[in-house]
Amino acid sequence: MLEDRTTAASAAPWPAAYPSGYAVVDVETTGLARDDRIVSAAVYRVDAQGEIEDHWYTLVNPQRDPGPVWIHGLTTAMLTDAPLFGDVAEEFAARLDGRVLVAHNAVFDWSMIAREYARAERTAPVRQRLCTIALSKELGLPLPNHKLESLAAHFGVEQRHAHNALDDARVLAEAFRPSLRAAAAGNVRLPLLECRPLTEWSDSGPRIVRQPTGPGAGNPAYSSYRQGSWRPSRKRPPCPYPNPGRYEPGSPLKQGMRVAFSGDTSVDRELLEDRAVEAGLHIATSVSRLTSLLVTNDPGSGTSKTTKARSFGTPVIDEAAFGQLLQDVAPAEKKS
Repeated sequence: MLEDRTTAASAAPWPAAYPSGYAVVDVETTGLARDDRIVSAAVYRVDAQGEIEDHWYTLVNPQRDPGPVWIHGLTTAMLTDAPLFGDVAEEFAARLDGRVLVAHNAVFDWSMIAREYARAERTAPVRQRLCTIALSKELGLPLPNHKLESLAAHFGVEQRHAHNALDDARVLAEAFRPSLRAAAAGNVRLPLLECRPLTEWSDSGPRIVRQPTGPGAGNPAYSSYRQGSWRPSRKRPPCPYPNPGRYEPGSPLKQGMRVAFSGDTSVDRELLEDRAVEAGLHIATSVSRLTSLLVTNDPGSGTSKTTKARSFGTPVIDEAAFGQLLQDVAPAEKKS
């Protein structure tokens, strides 16, 4: 039982290799693309054994349309007088300094933070990150999916305001404590990954779209990002790159690869697909012999896609691994 392992952690020697402190982070953003921005950020600092020390929260003016208002609830009017990221970068850094960044799907939060610091011509003082999705897998937690709400429910943590950065960070910090102690009790290796800060940044230019004011302005239907249609149009152009074949484990993804998704994802499925398209990948709606890769957090679910992937020998990876691979997609091979 988890309770027994957690209790045992207080009596067993704490693993010497474990970090001395963590910064549990959540950021809400205008989207998932390279030029999307942070609209709010929260940090819960916790000590070596997962006890909460303090917390911090800020709104951030993204200098553009806030994106999915129906998700994070932050409108242009609410963000107009908020500080720019550069104005809070120093205080944010002080909360991160010397600690392991902890987040649910940490590759996403780290990528957004690293880009904001690069834009501000600064460097985030983060050297390692820990993804709580990966940690839950290391612990073998019996979760129905990898959403934050499922992790919270498993540990009996009340989620009061989903997609609010402060509440999501609180929920994650409270769920991280028993996870960390269970890992310590079993001397489980923590899934720590290196954080490589961006050292330079080049924007293609400002993209500022103001939301309308007046009656109905708070309705998501008035936003340039309409609910159920994350980008202005869901119709995607054909992938311009040829299919290079199946993904080979241990190698980078290549532009043109056909990627299919199955089951729940911690990040909205459409956003994840958009990010893959922007990297030059082809989104496949089904699995066939031509599919390069299947992304699923539950490979044993028995869905039609996972069943076909097994029969075709299609490689299968989880969302966290896919997010990591998306950071460095190899260019398509030039035709000779």
